[in-house]
Amino acid sequence: MYEKYREKIITDRRYLHEHPELSFEEFETAQYIRDILTTLKHCEVVELTKTSTVGIFNKGKGKKLGLRADIDALPIQEAHNIEFKSTIDGKMHACGHDGHTSILLGVARYINDHIEEFDNEVNCIFQHAEEKIPGGAREMVATGFFDDFDFIYGQHLMSTEKTGVIDIKSGPVTANSDKYTIKIQGKGGHASQPEHSIDPIVVGAAFLLSLQTIVSRQVSPFDPVVLSNTVFQAGVTGAENIIPDSATLGGSVRTTTIENRKYVKSKIEKQLKHVCEMYNASYELDYTVGYAAVQNNAEKVEYVKSVVNRIYPNNIVTRKPLMGGEDFSAFSETVPSVYAIIGSGGDTPGQYDYPHHHPKFALDEDSFEYGFNIMVEVMKSYE
Repeated sequence: MYEKYREKIITDRRYLHEHPELSFEEFETAQYIRDILTTLKHCEVVELTKTSTVGIFNKGKGKKLGLRADIDALPIQEAHNIEFKSTIDGKMHACGHDGHTSILLGVARYINDHIEEFDNEVNCIFQHAEEKIPGGAREMVATGFFDDFDFIYGQHLMSTEKTGVIDIKSGPVTANSDKYTIKIQGKGGHASQPEHSIDPIVVGAAFLLSLQTIVSRQVSPFDPVVLSNTVFQAGVTGAENIIPDSATLGGSVRTTTIENRKYVKSKIEKQLKHVCEMYNASYELDYTVGYAAVQNNAEKVEYVKSVVNRIYPNNIVTRKPLMGGEDFSAFSETVPSVYAIIGSGGDTPGQYDYPHHHPKFALDEDSFEYGFNIMVEVMKSYE
């Protein structure tokens, strides 16, 4: 059934790849989606937010089901030399959302052509702003549109898995994704007289050393926690004889449980306060609670597995949770949901070497068939 829709799916994907738009700015992308959906006889188009769209089939019939795809791109300059390279400087589909969107557009065409095969209401959800906290999913869910849904299915093309690998699991699929920014205020001065200063670099370094003990010594080694300080800025090159007045630090916190999410946040605050008091420095902490972990519903996972086993009996795997963030969690917190990972890294090592969010990121377009067929069958078979 895929072959009939393959050409349009690839065409859509390549057009979207050439015309990326950032989170909350997907106006032309949303219009492209709406223009296609409005040509489908059996589809009712709902503009849920300025740049998010839902295409409804069989409105009011049976149970309410959803299929979700994200549509936004990233602020990355593409370095991959392909014929459909991004035409927008500094913007790129470096995470596969162009693939997600084109697959769901293909599924919408299939549903429209075979509407008699579907016994339930099917909502094709084209979600904006997955890449930027607070995320578009949260904004869509806040409208109340999904409150009475029975089930939502989502999927992510993954270049780090071979094409055709289908990762489905119960419980956490991704991590709670939080971030922090810290300004340590010291007292600047002459590098030859440190006793008259409060060196924010020393304070920041002491804090970073203490930070590493949270994961290594204060959290169980059986609990996935990642704490990465990715920013440390202080001083100016060419002014090596000046102790700077302040330093800025920033980083990312990933956890898979509510308990560890709260615990790590509290420990960062306590250890920062302790170190700054020890050196007579002050601080400002901006801690942002981002996306929650996506939680797959166990009962729905078994249903999706039964469908996938029927069409791809040898392809299912169960990997450990990804430590990345994903705002599909806003749906999974509201509606029983399943989020699957679809391998799109080719079938031989070295075909697609670059990870997500890399300037040379690429997808194996042959992987789209798996995502298309699973979405169609999961909706068609739901009772």
